Amino acid sequence: MTTPLTATRRVPADLPERIQHYIGGRLVDSVDGDTFDVLDPVTNQTYLTAAAGKKADIDLAVSAARKAFTEGPWPRMLPRERSRVLHRIADLVESRDERLAELESFDSGLPITQALGQARRAAENFRFFADLIVAQTDDAFKVPGRQLNYVNRKPIGVAGLITPWNTPFMLESWKLGPAIATGNTVVLKPAEFTPLSASLWAGIFEEAGLPEGVFNLVNGLGEDAGDALVKHPDVPLISFTGESSTGQLIFANSAPFLKGLSMELGGKSPAIVFADADLDVAIDATIFGVFSLNGERCTAGSRILVERPVYDTFVERYAAQADRVKVGYPDDPETEVGALVHPEHYDKVMSYVELGKNEGRLVAGGGRPEGFDEGNFVRPTVFADVSPDARIFQEEIFGPVVAITPFDTEEEALALANDTKYGLAAYVWTNDLKRAHTFAQNVEAGMVWLNSNNVRDLRTPFGGVKASGLGHEGGYRSIDFYTDQQAVHITLGGAHNPTFGKAR
Repeated sequence: MTTPLTATRRVPADLPERIQHYIGGRLVDSVDGDTFDVLDPVTNQTYLTAAAGKKADIDLAVSAARKAFTEGPWPRMLPRERSRVLHRIADLVESRDERLAELESFDSGLPITQALGQARRAAENFRFFADLIVAQTDDAFKVPGRQLNYVNRKPIGVAGLITPWNTPFMLESWKLGPAIATGNTVVLKPAEFTPLSASLWAGIFEEAGLPEGVFNLVNGLGEDAGDALVKHPDVPLISFTGESSTGQLIFANSAPFLKGLSMELGGKSPAIVFADADLDVAIDATIFGVFSLNGERCTAGSRILVERPVYDTFVERYAAQADRVKVGYPDDPETEVGALVHPEHYDKVMSYVELGKNEGRLVAGGGRPEGFDEGNFVRPTVFADVSPDARIFQEEIFGPVVAITPFDTEEEALALANDTKYGLAAYVWTNDLKRAHTFAQNVEAGMVWLNSNNVRDLRTPFGGVKASGLGHEGGYRSIDFYTDQQAVHITLGGAHNPTFGKAR
């Protein structure tokens, strides 16, 4: 289904014409004055220019962040004091959710209703960590009469945060929240495709009372600004979300500095549907799981494995429902799939669509929606009978494209589910409780949802295995990543030391 040709598109009011860096509490241009163009994904026309950061700009941002860490009040404030600031940040984000969503939708091509949900989730991320740093407890041990031991948590320093272009504002909050909650200072390098919503953080933080230099932002290309941030000797922590190949490069470039790394990388997550599953619920969930956020989501269930007795029925119903998914302008509240983020990414997704026509049976989509002759629009595309050695089965497409494959036994389903280099998420649909838990134990995925869509408690760890990531964030795992845990040992009573060199 597509938007009627008579539909009109609304452009947000007061769009900026240029975006600067934010360093040490000031908006600044690049040292060399360089800029790059930012495109509107509906027309692929330039709508603003952004300052293009390079090593000199990163050096200035890290210097400001380092000064704020060593000389400023933020790392030395009580958790309750930092918590109040984070709650004010959450309140401000919440109060501006419609404007944030409007800009995010325009910049990224995400449907406006989904962008609004992401803006509200960003507020919740700050609220969660505001509460967690006040409530957190750390270990203490004692040997009665001899020794007391306790753990002292300390912020580490400047955290380098490199964020992706899918749901950028929310994913920035996911890193910013715990990084600053724990007393660190930060340098954020947002994705070059979608810098618009990131530019709003400076004003929000200033209004909330975050001290100068705690937050710094440098726009730019990954190979310039991102690379300089990864290689900077005064940045001991790097948190990155993005492609696995980029993660490998970051891993290699940060190795000489022995940096702390948290990397959430690519995915090719399986959704396994057994014959005893509730097909109505499973179809709804798997449709949403791959086509929401335009298919540009790391946890998308983009490989659907269906047990043979219900396979034909599932494929027929799934394809029919995919054809009814509404493609339209991102600002239309009825739109379910908007425009892909950038023409480069559109070309990549469409190359997989063409490839899939030789690797599977096309049962839905397969090209542009009718009436959308420009911009990055792709019809939700479904391939059935896909072999496990097909590229559309093995490789991350990151768009509204799904591969469906049959299986006959539970053992075959598990082998198919594990037959990729990725291991981020998995979804299992069955009414057999024993099978569900057994399968979850054996599937190679950092997160598993049983008879559930991607609904996550913020207290749980988020991360993948194999090529899908390194480390976990979320809840206490984020606190662990952004703090040093110092063990303090106290002798009670007399010293219990062996004596060397004592006079005889």
